[in-house]
This record gives sequence, structure tokens and C-alpha cells, in this order.
Amino acid sequence: MEIPKIGLGTWGLKGSDCERVVENAIKIGYRHIDTAQMYGNEREVGRAIKNSRINRSELFITTKLCSPNTNYDSVINGVKESLKNLQLDYLDLVLIHEPYTSSVEMYKALEYLQTKGLIKHIGVSNFNRKQIDNLLNNCTILPYVNQIENHIFYQREEYVKYLQSKGIKVVAWSPLCADINKITNNQTISEISKKYDKTPAQIALKFLLQRDIYIIPKSKNEERLKENLNLNFSIGEEDMNKLRKLDKGKTIFGWDRD
Repeated sequence: MEIPKIGLGTWGLKGSDCERVVENAIKIGYRHIDTAQMYGNEREVGRAIKNSRINRSELFITTKLCSPNTNYDSVINGVKESLKNLQLDYLDLVLIHEPYTSSVEMYKALEYLQTKGLIKHIGVSNFNRKQIDNLLNNCTILPYVNQIENHIFYQREEYVKYLQSKGIKVVAWSPLCADINKITNNQTISEISKKYDKTPAQIALKFLLQRDIYIIPKSKNEERLKENLNLNFSIGEEDMNKLRKLDKGKTIFGWDRD
């Protein structure tokens, strides 16, 4: 199964809230659910998946490995733990959550697990160009994705094109820059949203999709979940150029390592 263009991010979702949101998102039509060991909600995501009663083959489930699972054996055990937490027989995508000095060793363990069928795709998150190049020089299986901070105010166009030229898909975490007010209060985005009869958030998300960037927005609100999934429209090139000019070239979250 190919990774869906639009998924549900679950960072910050905990307990019954997490179960409710994930189950509701699947009911609405989301088929990609993104979680991580670092989020501490794999069990809740797993229960929501089970309660949804959706055929497993229709879902694309991503999780991420972090410290202390940073050597070969601990990666093997960590993935098995995630499978147990999520109540799954396999994972569609497993990422190294952030760069570690042992990233190559970790990745080789993921390659092994992919050959055994426990993982369908493997990749990384928050890797800069130097770290990606080092991995490419030492890996056998091309990283399926690099999940990075990317939004309308931090577009990283050169790096995005570099990754795509290597055949690595770009997934944007925090595609709404973690503060919807920055988007809704922006005059350019607001004017363009009125032109297309869409919300500012939909314009910001569609801007990424039209650059062939995959997105995993998060919301607890059912209407916003629906809006984030309803992006079947196109932004004209003139308006895309206006949106490109909103790039500030600075990270919001401290991953400015291109």
C-alpha cells in the first residue's frame, strides 16, 4: 500500500481523547495514522484501530523509534513492542524519529525487519542533507520518506527538491505550523481562501500537496478533521507564487539543520 497523501498526526493526543479522535478520523475517511513511541499513545491508537473494524489492508500505520531504542537489537525489540502496543501483525512505515550517532546501525535493523515482512516501508524523520547523504552511502534500501518540519512559513524548497530527486518522499509534520492563528490571521492566505471558498487551513495544506509533499495534520475537532481531508481543489500558479513569498526560511521548532 502506498502512503496516502493526507494522514492524521497524533502528537499530543492522549488517553480517551486519542482513541476518540483516531476512531472518528478513520470513520470520516482517514487511512493513514501517524504515531510514535515518543508520543506515548501507541496503545490508544491501537485500540482505536481495532474498534474501527476497518480491514487492516485499508490502513497505513506509521510509528517512529526513539531513544533508548538506538542500537541494532533494541530496534528489533522496539518494533516488536510497537506491534504489540498497536495490536498489529505488521507496520506500514517505521521511521527513525530523529538523527542519532547510531542511525546507520538502527537503519540496518529496520532493513532486516523489512525483509522479514514486519515492516512494509522504512524511513527517517528530521534528517538534514548531510545525515541523509550519510545514510544513502550506507544503506541497502532507499528511505521511503523523510518526515520533516514543513509548512507555508518554512517551505525548505531546495531541500524538498533534493529529497524528491533522490526518490525520497517528503512528509510534513506540523503542516499548519502548530498555531492555526498564524495562518487564519495572514492577509494573503485569507484573501486566497475567500477566492477559492476554502478555509485558510485548507489553502495552507493544499499548498503543500501541490508541491508533492505529504501531510499529517492533527485536530480534535470533527469539522476540522473533515476540512483537512477535503482538499479536492487546485490553487492557480499565480496564487501559488503569492504563497511562496510567505516563506520566512526559519524553523519554528528548532530543526533548522538543512
